[in-house]
Amino acid sequence: MTQPRMVDTKHVFQVSGIKNLQKKGKLLHGISQLGGKYIGGSVYKDGTTHLIVTRELPSEKFMAACAGGKWIVTPEYIFDSVKNGSWLPEGPYELNVVSKGGVPGASNPVKVWREKVTSGAMAGAFEGWRVLLIVNEPTRRDMFRRILKAGKANVYSYPTPSHADVTHVLTKHVAEHVKAHNAPCYSIEHMALHLFGENVCSDMGLTWTEGQPEDTQEANDAFSTDFSELESEARDYISQIGEQKRLPDILSYYAPGPYPQTAGANFSNVQSLTECGLFTQALEEIQLYLLPGQLPPAPFIQPLMHHALHGDAKPFFLSELRTVLHCILRNNPPWGSPASGTFFMKVLQCPQCRKGVWPLLETSLRFCMGRKPCHSLPSPASPELLRFHGDLQAFMLELFKCDMHSANKGEVGGLRSSVLYRVFWSVGERSTLSSRAVQQIAQLLVQASLWERSVSEGQERDWERDRRQTLVLTLQDTLGVVVDFWWQEHSRLSRSLVDKALEDLAQHIAILCQDLPLDVLQTFVPGMVPTRLRMVTADAIFRNVCCRNGIIIGAEPISLRKIVSSYLPALGRLCAVRTGGSRDPQADSGGPRPGTEPTSCSWSAQGTATGMAGSLVNGAGLGKENIPRGLNRVNTAGETLLHRACKRNQVETLLQILALPGTDVNVKDHAGWTPLHEACNHGSRACVEALLRHRPTPHLYSQVGGVSPLHDSLLGGHTDIAMMLLQHAGACVFVCTV
Repeated sequence: MTQPRMVDTKHVFQVSGIKNLQKKGKLLHGISQLGGKYIGGSVYKDGTTHLIVTRELPSEKFMAACAGGKWIVTPEYIFDSVKNGSWLPEGPYELNVVSKGGVPGASNPVKVWREKVTSGAMAGAFEGWRVLLIVNEPTRRDMFRRILKAGKANVYSYPTPSHADVTHVLTKHVAEHVKAHNAPCYSIEHMALHLFGENVCSDMGLTWTEGQPEDTQEANDAFSTDFSELESEARDYISQIGEQKRLPDILSYYAPGPYPQTAGANFSNVQSLTECGLFTQALEEIQLYLLPGQLPPAPFIQPLMHHALHGDAKPFFLSELRTVLHCILRNNPPWGSPASGTFFMKVLQCPQCRKGVWPLLETSLRFCMGRKPCHSLPSPASPELLRFHGDLQAFMLELFKCDMHSANKGEVGGLRSSVLYRVFWSVGERSTLSSRAVQQIAQLLVQASLWERSVSEGQERDWERDRRQTLVLTLQDTLGVVVDFWWQEHSRLSRSLVDKALEDLAQHIAILCQDLPLDVLQTFVPGMVPTRLRMVTADAIFRNVCCRNGIIIGAEPISLRKIVSSYLPALGRLCAVRTGGSRDPQADSGGPRPGTEPTSCSWSAQGTATGMAGSLVNGAGLGKENIPRGLNRVNTAGETLLHRACKRNQVETLLQILALPGTDVNVKDHAGWTPLHEACNHGSRACVEALLRHRPTPHLYSQVGGVSPLHDSLLGGHTDIAMMLLQHAGACVFVCTV
């Protein structure tokens, strides 16, 4: 068996000044291939043994590595070592920093300091220095402190401790401090001058003053130019923080790929350890091979996921599994490599149900909310297991974000390799935004918003309140990523199609929100991440509220003109409707039970609709322009506009009709079919939802030739609608239709 390559603590690398990502990626891959360790970040770390640069730099890492006597080598050291198959001697690759205009044969300061430290003559270039560092800016002060400490100086801040015997005062404003302290006062650039000498500093693009104690203001002016590049690098680092906040954090850890598969990986021990129940040891074995381009076999990870989700795992195992998943994602991003995407699609699924990534995420969310998942899970859930589920949800969200951002940059190898497309859209759903999975996300978000508010003061601990809030934020971000991804992929094809898809999803969300309390609704809509979806959802919710109260709002897109000319007047009329009387207590009874006669009047095919429309214009104060077109038309089959809207899933027209006084939701055509029959038969899910929320509700037990709405939905293969009917009326609807 091939022995795993252990991490070599004698070869710990940092990189400075290499901006080419392709070249940097090759360096990182070479370091990993040889068993070395790479430390990222923009600051110097004490554990570094080697710094890779292409030339001398006025940077923190370069100065600190030189002061600490570390190897400073060129990239060729890594490339040649990879070709050799093992680490080569560093000497031929050490950076030679010699003044161009200096004395021939002058020594290399990088080599001089390294030899002094390695021979034990000095602990560092600043050994014996007791420095009072006076720099106001915290970022720059910390940077200079790290450089000094790398050279083994003792660094103090102002005011100086009474026991400190200061040998150097380093500051930018020399003239202000030269007489205030009983020690020589130098400008900051004295550190670089001490390390490299005046000639080398000039070659590095710096203009240095004499290395003697400064007592003039010119020293301060010199510093503003001498260290300009170092200051610029610090400012760039600060500005990059804002840039990174707009991208998934994990993107900053990637080196460009794709990578060749790493040779010598042997995961046979993982399978043996898993079969023996040694799950933690199996994770440790996997970690030995977590290199760029090396994917562990998915069947070896699946038992570990099953162990974690089953509830028997220890907290340490859950933490290690989380680390392994993130490391695999960093080393093997899903874009550009179908194998990586397929790996995550296989691993991120319920090990028991094996139905895909979305069912796993849905199960995890429902489990955290205390709802019934796809199969039985440990109850009551331990805090450690709940935390793991929260981390798993955050990991999948991070995967989705990376996939979307890489698609936005054109890095995805086609839509077929996109994880988002494969998770949230089946082959037949990719032309529409409102897929089954997307609708379920919206439904879970509504449920989670109510669940978050269900915690009363003092009932739960603070961490439970934070956990619920985090779950809602995860759902909001997930819906936002999915909507933005679909929008950016389809907006270039047909903008009108995209706008229509957003409106349909917004209408679906508006129907789900009909029963939300006002205080929940006030935070639900602003919490939606996609700005486009947030606007059309607010528009759809307001239209639905108005329609349910007999106030018809036009279907034109939301605009300032619409807000002023339609919404504001409607608010006044809506307030009048709210204060105009109480509802009939029997209105929420859910309609007549089997064996009883309906109490509401029916539309007749001979013109009841026409009479109702006329009464609305004369009595309800609604203009003819607000009456749905074709309200008074009945076709040869006896179908009213209500029937036709349900057949075509025109939910907005349906809501307008239901808002009209005197509407009979159970009107029948000549064959006896009701609007609910038509909606169930044609798979009009949104219309079925609207009809079930209407009061009084339609008759769920009406039959034509023994066919009820439940039968209609099942005969048409619309199982989601059948489940909706069963959830609404319970088993009674099944018993009464058998």
